[in-house]
Amino acid sequence: MANVCTAAHVKATLPTDALLGLTLQPSTVTAAAVYNYNDTGSPFFPDNVSSFCNVTFGYSHNGKDDQVLVNYFMPAPASFQNRYVSQGGGALDIYSGVASLAGGIQYGAVNGGTDGGFGSFSASFDEVTLLANGTVDLDIVNMFGYQAHYELGVIGRAFTRNFYGMSEKTKLYSYFQACSEGGREAFSQLQRYGELWDGASVGAPAFRYSFQQVQHLFSNVVEKTIGYNPPLCEMATIVNATINYCDGLDGKRDGVVARTDLCKLKFDLDSMVGKSYYCAASNGAPIQDGKITKKGVEVAKAIIDGLHDSEGRRVYVSYQPSADFHDAQTTYNSETDSWDISIVGLGGEYVTQLLQKLDIENLPTLDGVTYDTIKDWMIEGMQTYQDSLQVNWPDLTPFHANGGKLIHFHGESDSSVPTASSVRYWESVRKTMYPNMSVADGTEATKEWYRLYLVPGAAHCDWNDEQPNAPWPQTGLKTIINWVEHGIEPVRLNGTVSLGDNAGDIMEICSWPLRPYWTDNGSKLECQYDQTSIDTWLYEFDGVPVPVY
Repeated sequence: MANVCTAAHVKATLPTDALLGLTLQPSTVTAAAVYNYNDTGSPFFPDNVSSFCNVTFGYSHNGKDDQVLVNYFMPAPASFQNRYVSQGGGALDIYSGVASLAGGIQYGAVNGGTDGGFGSFSASFDEVTLLANGTVDLDIVNMFGYQAHYELGVIGRAFTRNFYGMSEKTKLYSYFQACSEGGREAFSQLQRYGELWDGASVGAPAFRYSFQQVQHLFSNVVEKTIGYNPPLCEMATIVNATINYCDGLDGKRDGVVARTDLCKLKFDLDSMVGKSYYCAASNGAPIQDGKITKKGVEVAKAIIDGLHDSEGRRVYVSYQPSADFHDAQTTYNSETDSWDISIVGLGGEYVTQLLQKLDIENLPTLDGVTYDTIKDWMIEGMQTYQDSLQVNWPDLTPFHANGGKLIHFHGESDSSVPTASSVRYWESVRKTMYPNMSVADGTEATKEWYRLYLVPGAAHCDWNDEQPNAPWPQTGLKTIINWVEHGIEPVRLNGTVSLGDNAGDIMEICSWPLRPYWTDNGSKLECQYDQTSIDTWLYEFDGVPVPVY
């Protein structure tokens, strides 16, 4: 590695003609060898120790006074296995950091990340969205939406070939690995440039950006509409009771809710009214000692039911039973000895910056905001950013025609991106690409190259402290590599248990639309077809005037 990890070698192997309209900047090149980097505790890669060449350089768009920085982690030549991986970001970050980029080194892959042209790898989208009050920087929106990752991948593949001296006849496998916002970024590439990718391992993607971001405000508006701001302990007790009741509905009691669909059908939240709760004083909040109220249950039920407009028409999906009510968190007000709504910043800032075009980090108040307001914001954002941020195009024909394989997974107890949003997209792809097939035949045709897994008990892009025996697909990239390069079809996806009594165990995860059920006293997993359960995941958005894929 010492022979190639030099600025001189990087400059000599920069792909000067990789993409029309870009000019690479050799003067910005840095190259630093990193030895024995210890990566532990990642949800997306097994613990590993890796060595790599950390390469950074910039480029500009011709005719513009700008700079975009890209970062590539290059395995030692002896470890390189003809693989390139783009890594997505998270929340409002387009760059996922060293831990994510380093993880793919163990598979002999070059790993790429971009700063999106935001000015640095530490800058977030919201810091550069507005040029001034009233003016959104649409170039930055497009870079965040899809363009920066397209350029990262095109440059990265060409640079990888040059750096390792690959012949044109040698296959370079191209992958995308990401979750959450990074998952949205991954699908922005598969939907627009599918012919450039061999495979992707994607978790909990933030599809339908306007719906997803504004959805974060829905729980706050539920509290405001009902007129009740529940103490944190009251909602936590409801979650714990839900987990306890629904744990065994999959045929196995292990502290993991694997069947949130059955939970939705069978658990009566009204039974919680009058139950006691207690939480010790912490983080500025006093001791919470009380009983579950009728209004507290009403808040929980409305959040789980999802957004409907004033005419009762469905607008979007919400979180599954057993997910914590993170968006509904309240703040204790010591002056009034009461609980106040805490407006969720991801939703509030989306509205203030990208819709109202004001340089404000959050909505100052929800006065006057109704369910119809939330609906209008979702639709306005869809109209405004359909071509950049929305990312829900259901025709993946170019990706499929290229032989691409896709693993898509989502925690059933995700409290940030609704799990049903992933089900809706998978079903949209099936219906769009196989319109003349029966549901059964279209399902099998889709699963030949695109598989969706709902991960029992898992939280948002991670293991779940509230369900510590729940798995998470820590080896997703390895699985997609094996499917693409060796034809090993992941009929069931392996998930690693990281916490709890079963830490270190590997659990199998069923592929949608099959649902898990344990027989033989919880010793044998069966993946069953249960139409009643499946129907709980499927919704008609009759409150939106156009199709929402």
